[in-house]
Amino acid sequence: MAYEKFLSGYLFSNDKLLLQTGTIHQYLSKESYWAQNIPLEVVSRTIAGSECFGVYYNDKQIGFARVITDNVSFGYLADVFILNEFRGKGLSKELMTFIMTYPPFKMLRRFMLATRDAQELYKKFGFTPLSEPQRFMEIRPFESYLV
Repeated sequence: MAYEKFLSGYLFSNDKLLLQTGTIHQYLSKESYWAQNIPLEVVSRTIAGSECFGVYYNDKQIGFARVITDNVSFGYLADVFILNEFRGKGLSKELMTFIMTYPPFKMLRRFMLATRDAQELYKKFGFTPLSEPQRFMEIRPFESYLV
């Protein structure tokens, strides 16, 4: 059963059947700073392995976010966007509210994300800088997708 909310003509939904992969790929590969040149096949695989959330207006996808999660203890928020022409309407806040109230996420022990420029948005939902950054490690074998 889909988790959905209607607000002022916008549909917020976690129904993967509604996702418009072409729109998601276009934004991520051409407009995002974090996934430039990401191949369509990679986008499709990330969608398949994540809990996904779309925002729609007149049956057109205008926003997206995904959470890499086990739905029990950990979640990592990724690929959050609202198309440029729909920004400034509070939709990113509504999308975040929708995600943060998603019932399976209520018990997550740790919810993480990385952002270059949207700290103020995420602070409103309880995200803070890492309390113990010395405990976290990463491997970054490459910085970008090849063209």
